Amino acid sequence: MRRLAATAVLSTALLGLFGCKGPCRELSEKLCDCSISSVAREQCVQIAANSEGRVTLTAEDEALCEQKLETCDCRQIETDEGKAACGLSR
Repeated sequence: MRRLAATAVLSTALLGLFGCKGPCRELSEKLCDCSISSVAREQCVQIAANSEGRVTLTAEDEALCEQKLETCDCRQIETDEGKAACGLSR
């Protein structure tokens, strides 16, 4: 549940600017795909979709999302390194 909340918050932050699927939207969806159940996955995607337009992303944000999209791996998400690779840690 904690991971779902963190994923939802990150998704909210990442989705603001994209009407089409940019790197931040793709990263958000990839993080939602890490959810254990299909219900949690659908909730995550819905939260992310509902949050679009509330956050303004910069070119720097987009570049960071693109970088994290390349390194994020659901199999590693429970480790500190995996969280960092997906942008879920500071």
